Amino acid sequence: MVSNFREVNLEQGMPFVDEALRRLTHELGHSSHMGVKVLKIIHGYGSSGTGGRIRIEVRKYLDRLKQQGKIKAYIPGESFSIFQEETRMAFQFCDALRQDRDLDRHNNGVTFIVL
Repeated sequence: MVSNFREVNLEQGMPFVDEALRRLTHELGHSSHMGVKVLKIIHGYGSSGTGGRIRIEVRKYLDRLKQQGKIKAYIPGESFSIFQEETRMAFQFCDALRQDRDLDRHNNGVTFIVL
């Protein structure tokens, strides 16, 4: 059975921003092709000096994709809470999100993308 939720670590291997964005583009296409509804990406929050740059650029990229209608939404980890409307909307696409370890943890090192 194919899951409608997937997690990808963009920070693995400590890539430069452009490499991380290329991997994200690939993972978005691959996940969409697989029927994944929500993709969780781990990009770090900047404690090592590189994760913060990846986080900033990934979210700028996701803003553009959302404006172009290529993704439905994205939820920054720090906003991933049952009290946020976008999180509750994402639950409708992927009930497994209710069990995610980052729910209500305000983790700014992750982002959830609703495909």
